[in-house]
Amino acid sequence: MKEITEQFIQSIAPNAAAVTNGKKISNNGDFKKLSRSEDDTLFIGECHGSGKNPYITSADYIDPDHPVFRCSCPSRQFPCKHSIGLLYEMMSGKEFEICEIPEDVARKRGKIAAKSAPQKAPEDMTDEERAKLEKKKASAAKTAKNARAKKLRTQLEGLDLVEKAVNDLVSAGLGTMGGTSLSAYKNLSKQLGDYYLVGPQRLFNRLIIEVTGFQEDKSERHYDNAIDTLEKLHTLIKKSREYINQKLENDDSTLDDTILYEELGGAWKLTELENIGKCKKNAKLSQLSFWVTFDEARGEYIDTGAWCDLDDGTVYLTKNYRPLKSLKYVKEEDSVFGTAEIPSMAIYPADMNARVRWDAANIRDYSGEDYDKIRSFAVKKLSDDAKAIKNTLKNAMASPIIYKLVEFEKIGKCADGLVLKQECGDTILLEDFPEDEKTVGHIEMLPDRKLLQNGTALCGFWYNAEKLRLVAQPLCIIPNGENRIVRLLY
Repeated sequence: MKEITEQFIQSIAPNAAAVTNGKKISNNGDFKKLSRSEDDTLFIGECHGSGKNPYITSADYIDPDHPVFRCSCPSRQFPCKHSIGLLYEMMSGKEFEICEIPEDVARKRGKIAAKSAPQKAPEDMTDEERAKLEKKKASAAKTAKNARAKKLRTQLEGLDLVEKAVNDLVSAGLGTMGGTSLSAYKNLSKQLGDYYLVGPQRLFNRLIIEVTGFQEDKSERHYDNAIDTLEKLHTLIKKSREYINQKLENDDSTLDDTILYEELGGAWKLTELENIGKCKKNAKLSQLSFWVTFDEARGEYIDTGAWCDLDDGTVYLTKNYRPLKSLKYVKEEDSVFGTAEIPSMAIYPADMNARVRWDAANIRDYSGEDYDKIRSFAVKKLSDDAKAIKNTLKNAMASPIIYKLVEFEKIGKCADGLVLKQECGDTILLEDFPEDEKTVGHIEMLPDRKLLQNGTALCGFWYNAEKLRLVAQPLCIIPNGENRIVRLLY
């Protein structure tokens, strides 16, 4: 009988409710029949549901590392509560009678095997097979190229609409924000989706939020935020138009190592990133922090993990996007207290703190060597990195916060607040980034004051426009000589 653990069930469930409901189904005895294949690769359950006929749910372990869950219920959750319930039936050790593998499952297994089966090498093919393969590849390439060119031309048309709206607002002056008709902006924002302009659409939504905010409270901060958003829109429009025109002029439909592709609305596939060389094999990443934010303009929650690459100290980010409209179907990520050993990791284009993704990883506990490596990558002299950080932050297309490991001698108070001081004498003021959860106050509540002396901190650097200075938000502390990470977030 296949061994199932509670931890495994929780790891594959789409949300906590699915776990609760699945356990309830099992405890209530809603499964009227349980069966399994003789080789223990397929488990089937007939579960009482809301309809006249029972739901047929199965767990297919033909690939032990990637089980496939199927159910005849109409739920859009994956795996559904009935699949979770079946796993609880297996975990509880209930008796499953031996059965033959159903024809429909065997057929689906065959299709999966055919897709994953290695293709014949060209030298092993007949002339007819080679010709057929080349014709198929050429046809697919031509179709993809034409579709890409059509999409680029459509995006150009959409950029013209955005630019006109931006110019109209700038010409009228931001002082007209209070009298701006939001309905016109909202209609344009909806239209941008038809032009494959996700990035401009998101920025336009931010502009709508600021206009709405100003009309409600007349706060001057909405002017500053609107100016920042308009600057980003202007930069994105200019760079995107140059990029698209160049692609069309060169009849080039290939994907590039540029953030513009995603900003314009493209969605990278792991294979596409690998094809342009944005991939790392056998990576080892230790998670240092984890947090959840809500992006009102995107209309989604973002689960973010900060990880240190144990090879070179690069700080990467993992991001899990959970749109409000499909919240119950997208599983929420959680903190990882350990090191991920990743066979193949895709890296998104970015100037700093690139986003990374992977299909599979082995999570192990931190080791003493991991802690030593993390500390060794810390910046020992902030003044050496400050200029590069500021230059990156000036880029309107860049993230407004940059994460780095920093070595410190002491964290203490000054007239302006908490300050991180290094042995070389360099200092930086610690302040919370406005859009993220607060952590600076947590430092003052740490019961172990020794943590504030001689250690390494993961900090998010950002530019405080009001104080005209670079500041940093601390996310975790790794004390010298100790094998632990003290997180200020999750």
